[in-house]
Amino acid sequence: MGTSSLPQPSLPPHARIFARPDVWMEGDAITQFTRVAELPGCVRAAGMPDLHSGRGPIGAAFAFQERVLPYLVGGDAGCGVLLFATTASPRAVDKLERRVRAAMDEDPLADCDPLEVFDACWHKGAKGLAEVANVPDDIAAMAERERELDLGPSGDPAVYRDPSHGRALGSIGSGNHFAEITRVTEVRDEATADGMGLEKGGLVALVHTGSRGLGAQIGRRYGDATLTGEAIDVYLADLAGAVRFAQANRFLVACRLLRALSALRRDKVRGVIDIVHNTIRREDIAGSPVWIHRKGAAPASRGEATVVLGSRGAPSWVLLGHGHEGALASVAHGAGRRMTRTEARAKLATRYKRAELGRTAHGGRIVCDDADLLYEEHPDAYKPIEPVVASLVDEGLAAPIASLVPLVTVKQ
Repeated sequence: MGTSSLPQPSLPPHARIFARPDVWMEGDAITQFTRVAELPGCVRAAGMPDLHSGRGPIGAAFAFQERVLPYLVGGDAGCGVLLFATTASPRAVDKLERRVRAAMDEDPLADCDPLEVFDACWHKGAKGLAEVANVPDDIAAMAERERELDLGPSGDPAVYRDPSHGRALGSIGSGNHFAEITRVTEVRDEATADGMGLEKGGLVALVHTGSRGLGAQIGRRYGDATLTGEAIDVYLADLAGAVRFAQANRFLVACRLLRALSALRRDKVRGVIDIVHNTIRREDIAGSPVWIHRKGAAPASRGEATVVLGSRGAPSWVLLGHGHEGALASVAHGAGRRMTRTEARAKLATRYKRAELGRTAHGGRIVCDDADLLYEEHPDAYKPIEPVVASLVDEGLAAPIASLVPLVTVKQ
């Protein structure tokens, strides 16, 4: 994997990478970002400090006129972050770990029809769970008050209607997805943090996951196509269904964490942040409508709360967006990888013993039975979070509000 010390291609005038010089940057990712920025119809490209390579560049936002490229969203359609700030009382970490393990072992939808679950979440997102038979009463009560996403109607689900999707709902998935209970450890803006329900020492349920196999199926269906005209509407309707399904998935995982905290009631939740960082939306640039493609780029309109994810060994940060037009009103969605998964397994297995991976340097616990995943997602495989957040702040993309240090992290 190359680094930024390698010769870098010059960026087109409508493209920019928002990263300080001290942020490690993968040379291949810069090349990949540049190639997309040079595609026909691209009028603006914003690379984030967590930029890294994938099937398409990850950690970037692109504005296209009159065309949509589904592969830029990829198979993790609808992926995002859900945060519940709670009033839960502090607990010893060991006890909290036991309670999280027990909650994650339960299947709250075990008595539900998976096709009914799929249909409800495809069309209505998390709110649809309130209408599904045999959903536990406490989860249904929470779901009734979930927000409806500002999307067009979901498409025809017939192509994707499979009980396996309904059965997968409420699972984290592999890769960089996780669920964790965190503690608010630093508050930079007390008034704004309070308005978000965040207070120093408070416990927060944080979930990062997407649409599971459903998004992958949609990604395979559209492949590398460039869509124009009516084909855009068809894809965006399917994408809307995946985004709603992903929202419901995050909600259900978060409910498990809230149960572990004895906080699965609305009066135990002080604030909610729910964002999608893998999607395509119609937005305006200088008064002209464009299609904003975000892949690993969190929306950050002016006054909008957003989250930049750390790793299990580093804090996540809640920020307040500034709506920076040059950055397409976006920020990084996380620290960004600095090692491929293969590199992480090879390098870190010689550096750390398996028995050392269940705890973090700051005393957090890791719930994960997959040894390979523990190495692949080790904090050393990621960039430091501090220069990433500092880049966003220095460039005027957002302001820091509060940091969240993981106490118990669940990986699958």
